[in-house]
Amino acid sequence: MKKIFAISVILGAILTGCGQSSGGELVGVGRSGSFYEPDPFGMLFIPQGSFNMGPNDQDVAWSMTSQSKTVSVRSFWMDETEITNTEYRQFVNWVRDSIARRLLGEQFEEFLITEDFLGNEIDPPFLNWDEPIEWDNEEYAEILDEMYLTEGERFFRRKEVDTRKLTYEYDWVDLLQAAKKSNRYNFETKKYEGVVYDLEGKEREIKDRSAFIMKDQVNVYPDTLCWIADFTYSFNEPWTEMYFWHPGFDQYPVVGVSWKQATAFCIWRTQLMNNFLRKSGEPQVMAYRLPSEAEWEYASRGSLEHNMYPWGGLYTRNHKGCFLANFKPLRGRYGDDGGQTTISVATYSPNDYGLFDMSGNVAEWTSGAYDESAYSFTHDFNPDYKYNALPDDPHVMKRKVIRGGSWKDVAFFLQNGTRTYEYQDSAKSYIGFRCVRDYIGE
Repeated sequence: MKKIFAISVILGAILTGCGQSSGGELVGVGRSGSFYEPDPFGMLFIPQGSFNMGPNDQDVAWSMTSQSKTVSVRSFWMDETEITNTEYRQFVNWVRDSIARRLLGEQFEEFLITEDFLGNEIDPPFLNWDEPIEWDNEEYAEILDEMYLTEGERFFRRKEVDTRKLTYEYDWVDLLQAAKKSNRYNFETKKYEGVVYDLEGKEREIKDRSAFIMKDQVNVYPDTLCWIADFTYSFNEPWTEMYFWHPGFDQYPVVGVSWKQATAFCIWRTQLMNNFLRKSGEPQVMAYRLPSEAEWEYASRGSLEHNMYPWGGLYTRNHKGCFLANFKPLRGRYGDDGGQTTISVATYSPNDYGLFDMSGNVAEWTSGAYDESAYSFTHDFNPDYKYNALPDDPHVMKRKVIRGGSWKDVAFFLQNGTRTYEYQDSAKSYIGFRCVRDYIGE
């Protein structure tokens, strides 16, 4: 018994120790506790797998934009529904409040964190989100007045925030440029020797890793006028005036959001989660992002092989004759499926993965750049084609893939294998998005 106890003590020391206490054996680096990834709120697990990507029916439009190709994707998490108005408003309100804290911090130091826990100065300082903003405080109101519309621009004298000033400034790392062999650190010369292009297409010498950090900014408020601009001679003013802010539309999918705004939302959502985890002393999570085109189609199929629609059948009606998605049926009888335009998310039944509205309601942005021949040159393992379009690039280079079809589309665009595009800086009343997050492990 004593011998068994002694052996167990020795093994415990080897397995939990580090440095010289490993007994000379390769036991790995000791860590305190174990990692467990809980299910992200509002997301579903999509297991890794392979499938035939592309159309499952004749190309009736003869568009020749895709072909059948067997591909494999790794596991990931995906939003159960499209991002809703109330969820996107959290992003807009965060940007509004961050601007307010920055303005107040110029005169009230309690709105800024200027020192770290060791007393070292932080430059530039962080915003202090623990300090509440008293919007009706007269002293604060005078400082925050520049955030609002001037009296001459107000409709019916309503004091409203100037949404043109709701700009989100963010950073992201361009791993595509960092991965180029010519941009790698040279251990013989002890320096970088490549060239990086910034978001304006200008060359940037690589002095250190900061050269790969891209700084961008985007106005985050949705284009509410898209409801009028998208349709000629059509009365859509009620949606323009109320769709994004009215509580009756809280659970409707957000629209009027460009690809750049959707991408910025994903970056903000990542920071929101990781900042919380950092304060809690927990490991950070993988980044939220837009799904690749392959991930989107794989998730839409819901583990069913060669299915034309997410629900698995060949038709847009069930056995009772009811439509299975929100689209444009019967050559324009919009309301026959239950919704004239967008409707509340999760109104229709989910696919076999539990995902709602993968077809219809609103089309969805993906991360992929659009190229008619993309299936020919992308890899068959996690296929993805990305291109960071520069301001001076031809318009054709700014196309991004959208999937799923919308409330104003015919059934052809609802098919799992149908792909089309929209320009990255455009915002439409029929395009929304949902996020994915990489799963740690398989």
